Amino acid sequence: MDTSSDRRNNFSLDGLNFFLADVRDGLGPYLAIYLLAVHHWEPASIGVVMTLAGIAALITQTPAGALIDRVHSKRAVIAVAALLVTISCLLLPFITSFSLVALTQSISAAAASVFAPGIAAISLGITGPRAFTRRTGRNETFNHAGNACAALLAGGFAYLFGPVAVFYLMATMALASVIAINFVSADAIDHDIARGFDTHKPTHAEHPSGLRSLLSNKPLLLFGTCCALFHLANAAMLPLVSQKLSLVNLQMATPLTSACIVAAQLVMVPAAWLVGTKADQWGRKPLLLAGFLILPIRGVLYTLSDDPYWLVAIQMLDGVGAGLFGALFPLVVKDLTQGTGRFNVSLGALTTVFGLGAALSNSLAGFVVQGAGYSVAFLTLAAIAGGAFVLLWVAMPETLRAGSSTHTNPPLICSPNLDQD
Repeated sequence: MDTSSDRRNNFSLDGLNFFLADVRDGLGPYLAIYLLAVHHWEPASIGVVMTLAGIAALITQTPAGALIDRVHSKRAVIAVAALLVTISCLLLPFITSFSLVALTQSISAAAASVFAPGIAAISLGITGPRAFTRRTGRNETFNHAGNACAALLAGGFAYLFGPVAVFYLMATMALASVIAINFVSADAIDHDIARGFDTHKPTHAEHPSGLRSLLSNKPLLLFGTCCALFHLANAAMLPLVSQKLSLVNLQMATPLTSACIVAAQLVMVPAAWLVGTKADQWGRKPLLLAGFLILPIRGVLYTLSDDPYWLVAIQMLDGVGAGLFGALFPLVVKDLTQGTGRFNVSLGALTTVFGLGAALSNSLAGFVVQGAGYSVAFLTLAAIAGGAFVLLWVAMPETLRAGSSTHTNPPLICSPNLDQD
């Protein structure tokens, strides 16, 4: 039975994931609506701002993972980042120029880059590899529940007070996450385990694998490529839907976008729970394939109707794809780097790779929309998603055996002393 400290840490992690949910993902479609409806920006300009924020996150993801690997003050790093996001959100309603909007969003995105590796590291450091799958599923479950709650509140506040209310809501959630992280016990975190060392091989405890050995890990590189294609196809879909909704009914655009998010997040909750309970039994690849397959189907279905209720209904499919992918991503990275001491930097590096895909997605979609319309943009994204599914199916191996919770097999990377920091 859990001790009082164990329960407190579990509940604190639950709260951290709940309140950081909207903060981790950024303003996204709400920013697109705000810039389109209030400042009358062109879709291409909106896409460029979101791309610049994506590039800022892209540049900082790998250093953020390396930082989390090295420091023992992981809780403080997350708290400082949350405060920076809060300040960026509070400033946004008072600025109008392209450069200042791009700057605040870039700072916010750069700060938020520590959240994913930080939460993953703290979770692994507290639970150890054996319970990491279940804890990751629980993390994602509360993350999606937080997103659903935030979207409901955002929709209601935006309807009553306008799109600007969303910025204040995000700032409030960021401050609440600072409170939650302070309730996680610092003494409960094993920082060697948190960076991916294999406790069954204590001789590696002081020698993390070299970066060259990570770069020679073909399954890790292949998985990164699949992730990049997935996010290149996925990142722009919801912003495009929100823009279509604003063209149909400007007053209802933000509430309907919130309905899209809530619908997807409610589906993501059982999807994340499924990963947490079954990924160690069924393996990672079948669940990944299911998540990747949903994306091209969703892109095609968006083109069949402009009816707002149809668009909201199709957005529910995002809950399956993103829900499975979000919960499986840290598990696959852990599998492929177990015993190397490079878990968080690898997590950051792969987040950089798919962040590049996500950053390019909004610009690509924005220019396609201006040149050929929304339907062609959705079909373009669907084609990219189809390519990602085929690559994953044909080339990606099952990773569970390489880093299973029982540790009966050696890790894929077995050169721990090359190119040490």
